[in-house]
Order: sequence, then C-alpha cells, then structure tokens
Amino acid sequence: MFVLVVNAGSSSLKYQLFDMDTKEVMAKGLCERIGIDGKLKHQTSGNPMIIKDIPMPTHAQAVSALVESLTDKEIGCISDMSEISAVGHRVVHGGPWLTKSVLVNESVIADLEKCCDIAPLHTVPHLLGIRGCIQIMPKTPQVLVIDTAFHQTMPEYAYMYPIPYEIYEKHKIRRYGFHGTSHRYVSEKATELLGKAPEDTKIVTCHLGNGSSVAAINGGKVVDTSMGFTPLEGLIMGSRCGAVDPAIIPFLMEKEGISVSEIIVWLNRKCGFLGVSEVSSDLREVMDAIDKGNKKAKLAYDILCYQIKKYVGAYAAAMNGLDCVVFTAGIGENNHFIRYDSLSNMDYLGIKIDKDKNEHKNACEISTDNSAVKVFVIPTNEELVIATDTEEIVSKL
Repeated sequence: MFVLVVNAGSSSLKYQLFDMDTKEVMAKGLCERIGIDGKLKHQTSGNPMIIKDIPMPTHAQAVSALVESLTDKEIGCISDMSEISAVGHRVVHGGPWLTKSVLVNESVIADLEKCCDIAPLHTVPHLLGIRGCIQIMPKTPQVLVIDTAFHQTMPEYAYMYPIPYEIYEKHKIRRYGFHGTSHRYVSEKATELLGKAPEDTKIVTCHLGNGSSVAAINGGKVVDTSMGFTPLEGLIMGSRCGAVDPAIIPFLMEKEGISVSEIIVWLNRKCGFLGVSEVSSDLREVMDAIDKGNKKAKLAYDILCYQIKKYVGAYAAAMNGLDCVVFTAGIGENNHFIRYDSLSNMDYLGIKIDKDKNEHKNACEISTDNSAVKVFVIPTNEELVIATDTEEIVSKL
C-alpha cells in the first residue's frame, strides 16, 4: 500500500509518499508560496531535489502539482494517481471532538471546523489541504491523524484549568497538549529499548525544537504535558514565551497600548529565545552568540535548561518514578549541550549522563551504565506514525 502523508500550512503543503510494505519514503516534497505564485520542491528516493516554479493559487492546485510530480515519468515514482491507496493528514488540534485518528467524512469535517475558534492558525490551513486533496483525489480515502489525540489519556485534574467550570464547558478551555504524534512515536521506541512491557514504564519525552513540549507517559499513557489550550504554554521556545503569569498580558496591553491581536502576535513571535537573547529565534544562532560572550543569549539558554529540569523532576513526582528521559526533534536530537545541562545535578533521581556518548552524533543511549534512569536520543518520525495510522484505518474498509 502506498500512503501519501500531507501537512498543510497557510501557504505551504509538505508531503511524503510511503511504501507501507517497506516503511520507506518513496518521495517527498514541499509546495510553498501557495496563493502567491507557487514553488515546488520534489525529491524521489536516491535522486537530487527538483525545484520548479508552478502557479498554485489554491491548495487544490498544489495537490495537483504534487500528484503530477509523483506520476511524472522522469521525476516521479508511481505511474498513476490510483496507486495512492490513501492520504493521511496531520491535524494539530482536534479539540474535544476528534480524539483519535479517523476516516474523513462530512461529520468529521464539521467537527474539525469547530476547532477553528480554538486553533485558527492551524485548523484553517488543514481544512484547505484536506479539501484540496478531496477535490483532486475524490475516490481516495482520507484520514486525519490528530496531534492532540495521544494526550487524551490525561486525568481530569491534569487537563483542567482552575477556571469556572461553566466556562470550561462553554468554550472547551482545557489542556490539550501538542506534538502528540512525536511523543507517541519516541515513547514507543523508548519502551522497546527498555525491554519492558508498556504498562511497566514511566517515561518523560522532551520534544525540543522551534516549538517544544515535555510529556509524562506512565504505562504507555500520557498523564501530563507542558503545552496547554494552545501550543503557547510550557517551555521557552524559539519565539514563543511559554508559561507566564497571565496578569502580565493585560498589564502589557495597557502599558504598551496594544490590542488583543497585537499581544497574541507578541507572545507567539517576539518572545522566547528571540525576545530574551535579542539575537534570534534559532537556537543555533543563540549558541553562536553565547560563544561570543553574549550574556542575554546565555540567559535564554539557561532558562530552557532550567525549565526542562523542572518538568523532568515534576513529572517523575507525578508518576512516582522514572525509567527514562527521551530527547527528540531538532534541538533534542542535535544539541548535546542542552541535553547535558538540563539533566546535570539531578543526583536524587540517579540520572547520570555519559559525556562521550552524549557528544557522539549517532548515539542512542547517552546515560552511563550505572545510571538509575536511562537517557535516550531518539529521532522522531511523525510522518511514519501518520502513514501507519492511515494504513490501519483504510485496510479495514
């Protein structure tokens, strides 16, 4: 079975085509500048990337362009669109309505539309991508794989905010958690590495990238996670503030004379590494500034390490134990300084990092042999999870 995985943004559409018999990526690419002019970056396995300027006024035209590339005799890998058995869509927010991977139908679309109020930046583009695929491939089954679904096992006391209950019921305001597909993938891999049954494991997963979140996974089920109602809560991120005192927001609105829409932009795009360091939202550039003696850059770095440490300690307490900590995503997989400094001086938990292993690019286990808690670096593969869920659902039709 060939499964096409799609991740639609407001002006972009990423895709990968999987051969599910081998779990290999046959082709991948990116349609960008949708609605502006249009550019396609396409690559089949083992071949150089092809870049083309193609008019893409809508997401449907972008889908048409990627299908034409996949079926092109020179740069494609399949002969006909009918070879694509299903399309799996990444959906960031399912709200309380979409709590597991699901086959697309009119009712599912209606439920996803309800999420526009609580996650407009992600949901509106998702709907454009889904409708574009349906328009171009009307006979191909479409599946939604929901990023918030993995966190649905949180107990009520973990996901509820201490606000009036009627407000929670009316506006569905609660902790949802994000990066669920990534947390799910790496926690399953960590369980395999531990050699234990899922129900016997206590795992903290750290998805660290431009957006970052930490999850506590007890017995294979999420019991808490750092992101909340939106992906803004939790750790300091590239340009997102993470958790702050909510009273800061109206205070700043009054003092700076800014609107609700402006404060939302400020919290999401002007804070985090960028705001503290005044250098960049990219941690690599922040690290370069640290090497040059920039104290604000070092402060941004220290905030992240300290917050990771706090979450690991808190989640170990919540689970009454800890078997392993997992680092994944761009920063988690590639920045050995963050890994070492965030878990240093945690002797009470018995965490011991092997510096040589940690600095080795391809190391998986980076804890010492006598560390009471294992520490793993596991590259995430959200697209494979989406493809696998899609195959499982469509194979039952």
